[in-house]
Amino acid sequence: MLHKLFENDPWFAPKRYGYGAGLPIAWQGWALLAAYLAIIVGIALPGTGGTLGARTASFVGVLLVTGVFMVIAARHTRGGWKWRWGGD
Repeated sequence: MLHKLFENDPWFAPKRYGYGAGLPIAWQGWALLAAYLAIIVGIALPGTGGTLGARTASFVGVLLVTGVFMVIAARHTRGGWKWRWGGD
C-alpha cells in the first residue's frame, strides 16, 4: 500500500484555466487534501489566541505544510503545473 505513494500516477486533475491543480481524481489526492486540512486546523487553532511567538510559530508551520502540500500536488497533477487557457 505504501508503494502507491511513490508512484507517479496522477492524483489531481489540472485546472482548466490558470496555474496549478484542480480537484483530486484519486483516493490518494483526497487523502492528501484531508490530511493537509486537518494539519492546518491543528496548527492554526492553538495559535489564534496565544502570544506573538505562538502565532508566529503557527504561521511558519502553515507555510511549511502548505509548501510540502504544493510540491506533492504538483508532482502528482496530470500534465504537471503550467498555465492553461481552457483548451488543454
